[in-house]
Amino acid sequence: MANIKLKGLGINQFGGMAAYGNVTTLRSRLDTGANGAPLRANSELALAISDKVYLQVLPAGFRLEDLQVIVSTAMTAAVTGSIGFEYVDGVDSAEVPQDLAYFGAGIVLSAAARLRTASAKAPVTLAKEAFLVLTLAGAANAKASRIDFIVHGERLGAK
Repeated sequence: MANIKLKGLGINQFGGMAAYGNVTTLRSRLDTGANGAPLRANSELALAISDKVYLQVLPAGFRLEDLQVIVSTAMTAAVTGSIGFEYVDGVDSAEVPQDLAYFGAGIVLSAAARLRTASAKAPVTLAKEAFLVLTLAGAANAKASRIDFIVHGERLGAK
């Protein structure tokens, strides 16, 4: 019986000092007030169709693996959204293009639920710092709500 080791064992491990690995969980929370406007934001207007909500900064070299959305208090009926990423500097990357629906599109935000990534796209490693972005669709929000976003991935380090 042969002992076979793949080449490059240990490559792409961020830091290399932690026995528990380089898996990271990044959390963000979207709360809206009674009028449907986001709280703790730069806007006091109710969320409308096509609005982009920048939820979190994802570091360069972060390998996107999964997203969990927890809708604790639902938005107005028919509100859906797409969740993906957009580069902070606004410049796309040929290597890993921006994708506003990377984690899924048509995600129902109008019913209490715990949802997972709604896409079968392969994991990607961000070429540079990016925002986690929710793009509203379906209907405008006109009520108080709470939605948590939990991104799981690996910090592989910037190139």
